[in-house]
Amino acid sequence: MTGAAAARWRAELEAWAIPPEILAAAPESPYGFPVGMFTADPEPVDTPSQQRAREALPAGGTVLDVGCGGGAGAMALVPPAGLVVGVDSAPHMLEAFAAAADSRGVAHGEILGNWPDVAAEAGPADVVVVHHVTYNVPDLVAFAVALDAAARRRVVVEMTDLHPWVPTNDLWLRFHDLARPSGPSAQLCAEVLRDAGLEVQTESWRRPARRTNRPETVSFIRRRLCLPAAAEPEVDAALPADYQFVSRGVTTIWWDPQPA
Repeated sequence: MTGAAAARWRAELEAWAIPPEILAAAPESPYGFPVGMFTADPEPVDTPSQQRAREALPAGGTVLDVGCGGGAGAMALVPPAGLVVGVDSAPHMLEAFAAAADSRGVAHGEILGNWPDVAAEAGPADVVVVHHVTYNVPDLVAFAVALDAAARRRVVVEMTDLHPWVPTNDLWLRFHDLARPSGPSAQLCAEVLRDAGLEVQTESWRRPARRTNRPETVSFIRRRLCLPAAAEPEVDAALPADYQFVSRGVTTIWWDPQPA
């Protein structure tokens, strides 16, 4: 039976659906990310997510990165990781993941598909990491239970405290006269996981602002808003002169799988 928290999670995610008439008029898909936003940093800043993963990872151990993007989550654990495996539904993200692994001289594997559909193909790992994926997962319980089954030692989930589209809510009002939701949240995610029987722990912290190229930022936000390229000057004018992907509250959620 689906718990109340899980049902609320699904409903709050579904509230983010873009109205069909706006989506149909969009010249480009508002979904997805450029690979550059998720590339692995050559010198990653130490974070609670990395600390919780590293303390459970043996030397030469295996890391499974679900929704890996360019591999930022897994590559921050090399070393001590001796094998990194990335799962993603976008081929170009897996290409970036493989390139990042090659540049670090670490063994790697890539699996194209959606989690948990490809869980059997991915197999077990010492530590499973999931960075900034959960807001794309309506069936959070099934997703998390499969993560738990795949982890020998620990699962580490990183997510923003609030849905990542919340900062654009004022722009949706300006360009579409459309009020957008504010949920769900990392707090609700943890509640869903606890209701599913997982003994999760949480830690809140702040991620530094992401400095980006202004034209790329404007273009990215314009696509998110389902607007044509011709609207970029207006989007640019609507953003503060010093706009960047601001510092955000982030929550690390982790748990150790229970012995069978």
